[in-house]
Amino acid sequence: MLDEGYASVTYRALAAKAGVTSSLVQYYFPSLDDIFLAAIKRYSERNLAVLAKALEARSDDPLHALWDFSWDEATGALMTEFMALGNHRKSIQSAIADVTNQVRQIEIEALTRRFGKGARLEGDLSLGAVALLVTGIPKFLNLEEGVGVDGAHDEVIKAIEKYLDSIETRSARRKRRPTQSRR
Repeated sequence: MLDEGYASVTYRALAAKAGVTSSLVQYYFPSLDDIFLAAIKRYSERNLAVLAKALEARSDDPLHALWDFSWDEATGALMTEFMALGNHRKSIQSAIADVTNQVRQIEIEALTRRFGKGARLEGDLSLGAVALLVTGIPKFLNLEEGVGVDGAHDEVIKAIEKYLDSIETRSARRKRRPTQSRR
């Protein structure tokens, strides 16, 4: 999927990668959607565990924790493929929406523990709006960088980090990787 896109995923290709017969793959996954849903589930479970651990370890600076997590979580190529797939398959779209809503709820709960229920942060933003911005911007920038676009990225990153620093003290400084390796 990462090398050739979601359309290249076939029973034969998967069986060859796994070293089994295509009929065995089809036995366990009667439809290709079942394979994609299993991949989304596995990817999501792993990311939810990493997110929960990060938010637990950094309960004093959950905004910064979300910001840092989102850079690592936003694997541009895989995310792009799942989103494109979701545009064509309703079951995939529904699974992505379910996971996204679950993650957003975890983010808001962590921010609520830190800032209080109904808190509005600088700029009169709700906790949900801040969570969306803090986690969405790294994903968007990674997607752009994946196709070679990086105009104004450094300026946006500095502005967001300045905003976050004005709200909470960062517990750990994130080491930035070179632009192209953020994908």
